[in-house]
Amino acid sequence: MTVRERYEELKNTLNEHSYKYYVLDNPDITDEQYDRLMRELVDIEKANPDFVTADSPTQKVGGKILDGFESVTHTVLMQSLQDAFSFEELKEFDSRVRGTVDTPVYCVEQKIDGLSVSLEYVDSVFVRGSTRGDGVVGEDVTENLKTVKSIPLKLREDIPYLEVRGEVFISKPDFARLNQKREEEGESTFANPRNAAAGSLRQLNSAIAAKRNLDIFVFNIQQIQGREIKSHLEGLDLLRRCGFKVISNDKGFDTIEDAFDEIKRIGDIRRDLYYDIDGAVIKVNELSQRDKLGSTAKTPRWAIAYKYPAEKQKTKIKDITVAVGRTGVLTPAADLEPVLIAGSTVSRATLHNIDFIRQKDIRIGDTVVIQKAGDIIPEVVEVVVSDRNGSEREFFMPETCPACGARVHREEGEAAVRCTGGACPAQAVRSIIHFVSRDAMDIEGLGPQIIEKLVDNGLISSSADIYYMDKESLASLDKMGDKSAENILSAAEKSKSNSMEKLLYALGIRHIGAGASKLISKKFKDIYALFDATKEDLCAIGDIGDIMAESVTDFFAEPQNRDFIDKLSRAGVNTKYIEQESGDNRFEGKTFVLTGTLENYGRKEATGIIEKFGGKVSGSVSGKTDYVVAGESTGSKLDKARELGIPVIGEAEFMEMIK
Repeated sequence: MTVRERYEELKNTLNEHSYKYYVLDNPDITDEQYDRLMRELVDIEKANPDFVTADSPTQKVGGKILDGFESVTHTVLMQSLQDAFSFEELKEFDSRVRGTVDTPVYCVEQKIDGLSVSLEYVDSVFVRGSTRGDGVVGEDVTENLKTVKSIPLKLREDIPYLEVRGEVFISKPDFARLNQKREEEGESTFANPRNAAAGSLRQLNSAIAAKRNLDIFVFNIQQIQGREIKSHLEGLDLLRRCGFKVISNDKGFDTIEDAFDEIKRIGDIRRDLYYDIDGAVIKVNELSQRDKLGSTAKTPRWAIAYKYPAEKQKTKIKDITVAVGRTGVLTPAADLEPVLIAGSTVSRATLHNIDFIRQKDIRIGDTVVIQKAGDIIPEVVEVVVSDRNGSEREFFMPETCPACGARVHREEGEAAVRCTGGACPAQAVRSIIHFVSRDAMDIEGLGPQIIEKLVDNGLISSSADIYYMDKESLASLDKMGDKSAENILSAAEKSKSNSMEKLLYALGIRHIGAGASKLISKKFKDIYALFDATKEDLCAIGDIGDIMAESVTDFFAEPQNRDFIDKLSRAGVNTKYIEQESGDNRFEGKTFVLTGTLENYGRKEATGIIEKFGGKVSGSVSGKTDYVVAGESTGSKLDKARELGIPVIGEAEFMEMIK
């Protein structure tokens, strides 16, 4: 078998297994077996980039970064549906339909609460995906849709042209995990799964969309060539055979009463579904009857959406407590008198931040209306002000961290209140993971799982404790052993000789990245000099602004952070800046901007080379820029450079400059 033949075999095998896993939910190989096949495919593509085709499963990983979304004009309008909120409105719809066509058969489908998109296929290969937009013009989000594992990159049947409509969504468990992570990192949470799906699809970096675990149900054929479809149910059957996830009954209903019984059945099970629905849709099955019924300017006359009412309950806030997340963000939550809502007992609801509390004027002792966002996360909808009796108390965020006692800080323009303690136990795992990472102290062998074990077993509680571990305790961990323990301790010992900038970056000071750490270290020479540094001292360094300077001074003003540095120093960790003389300062005084993808260098590698020769790399183009190095898939930086007359060089010219 040739390499090309093996590549085609692997590609088809992996696409088949993806279909069984993500569409049929019936895998027949293990994750390990799938990963082994995928690694083989990736290796072949690396060695033979000309083999790569649009239907390769590697194209679902994501990573392309766009400057913006192109507009897409829909050939077939993506209309919205008329809403109904009662059986009487459904009967009126039925009367209108029967006034135009005889003996209609209705289909009833769950109405997914997500984002409507169009998917287009040419010769069975996925070529473009777009949002609904205003129904006439949407946005090209092809790269993000490629990351949705349940969207086939190649149809399982040969069709010259096909356009389908579907609803992109995030499952209830993934939505809960996403919001928890965002809350821990101090980001605003999504109000519901639909907002989460929409926000994910509009990411310019498809790698971010890929991490969101988007899913899709396809529910309609918009256009098709090479096949004749006479009914909606027939079309859905074809879509299943093509490899799409389809959510529909295979059953037709002869009366509106039978259709409404199905709507009620769906309503009874909707809380048990792993995805969120906000209603059910009734559609006329026969396409010829749809043509007779036609459409208004906004909605089709052959379909209607029944909306389920949101379930709400009243209860009382007993107290408001504050939890500290892994990123140091303080999040208030309401302790409630238990109440049954959407099938489960609720006794706690997040209050997000102090701005949310003030906007709704929420007080301890208030009677409030609760609902579940997307039937998942309990939230306070409103305060019942008329139930107040004067005993209610206003809530204030604490001035010190409930977990470690360090001062808390809220930056101007941000909703999040954060702990400033570098040794805060609530942040221990995350801060240690950052501390040992490659760009920080670079302690090889200490991965996230081992760090969690170390913390859980009480062997360390902060990053400084790494330098006080002993071999016996470390080797006693499950699946560790003497050799692994020796390697970790050796890597920790080696890290003690790092230059100051790596230590400064490892501290995880907000807004201070690796580049800023190097600039500050070059200026101050010793981390202890930062104990008495002022904002003015720091702002005197080029590229260090007010917010960055304030983050540094706030960090070193906290006693527990100074104690942390002392503990590192006692362990023998170097705190001074080590000058690295390259002997070649050909780029001294020159500022570079990198844009696009370089073939031979990663972004960090190219930056390191420029800095080695005394130059500086900036993230934006300005009048102070000397060169813009442009790779493939460049963006707005290139346009800005041309507008300002900044020299633009390609990768070949850059390689000549660094010879």
